Amino acid sequence: MAQEAAFTTTNILVVGTGGQGVMTATEILAEAAIALGHDVKKTEVAGMAQRGGVVSSHLRFGQRVLSPQITPGTADVLLGFEAAEAMRWRHMLRPQGLVLMNSGRLVPPVVELGLYDYPADPVGAMRAAGTHVVSFDGSAIALGLGDVRLGNTVMLGAISDHLPFPAEVLEQCILKRFAHKKPEIVELNRRAFAAGRAAAEEAERVSAAAD
Repeated sequence: MAQEAAFTTTNILVVGTGGQGVMTATEILAEAAIALGHDVKKTEVAGMAQRGGVVSSHLRFGQRVLSPQITPGTADVLLGFEAAEAMRWRHMLRPQGLVLMNSGRLVPPVVELGLYDYPADPVGAMRAAGTHVVSFDGSAIALGLGDVRLGNTVMLGAISDHLPFPAEVLEQCILKRFAHKKPEIVELNRRAFAAGRAAAEEAERVSAAAD
């Protein structure tokens, strides 16, 4: 992301369903920004988060930030832990913004309740609308590493190269959270971060080649 961190505000919207670690991921992103001296504001909306309801989290950081709320059409990055939720929040993205999206299908309760029809092809629909989408199956990556709960670390790895500070700063904030755990837990999260970063890089390369 070509931004001068000291003079601009970065807007990141993280969306998904309860249990995916949306709010935890946003907290870690905020910690990384604070560690570099940014003014940080964030807010969350959790709908039955513990029961798999939809969750959205706004994060804004820069030299001086007055409001935590991202207004429609101003998000720099939309980090979608779930594909349909990413599509549902596309209107928040600025014209040149980026969607980083887990293509793994996890149907939220709003669909089961008949309040929302699950799109047949969220990635295709967003690309057809002219949105810059980088998608990969983050859920499968986490499961391949042995624990679906690693999904939020995978997604943080994916966004790490699209922030106005080095990826290593974000990685250290993640690993610090597990410093008191067994060494293998720290290593698993290190691998998940690297895997998410590599998956996003490869997905972007494939997308650029197809354009």
